[in-house]
Amino acid sequence: MGLVVGDRAPQVVALDQQGVERRSDQLEGRWLVLFFYPKDDTPGCTAEACAFRDGYGDLQALGAEVWGVSGDDGASHQRFASRHQLPFPLLVDRGNALRRAFGVPAVLGLLPGRVTYLIDPAGVIRHVFNNLLDGAAHQREALSVLQRLQRP
Repeated sequence: MGLVVGDRAPQVVALDQQGVERRSDQLEGRWLVLFFYPKDDTPGCTAEACAFRDGYGDLQALGAEVWGVSGDDGASHQRFASRHQLPFPLLVDRGNALRRAFGVPAVLGLLPGRVTYLIDPAGVIRHVFNNLLDGAAHQREALSVLQRLQRP
């Protein structure tokens, strides 16, 4: 069963496309937009990643980091990030360990799901968005919810 709003997020520790270890416990009070996607360079995943690229500055201005996660290897992530000028890390999810830790569902038991988690600076999940078909909607949803949560 997947994690829900109010759950403490598991610690994220993984290598990115450059071989740099990314750790959620080193975000120093920043929000984390963690998006799980099925596969590099597929149409829906490209639309999703490019939407996060295009809205990256807006999310950063609200104090958020953006990390993408899939089971592809570092070389695939590196090609994908370079081809689409992605300014954020793509994490290598070896053996789908992160996907399992977050409980990201598979579609029809076969396809890796597309789920975005908005995690606050204390490590608590504040929003979960699950939509396989509209990859670009994940960035819009993350930005909208982050803006709403930060209103006084």
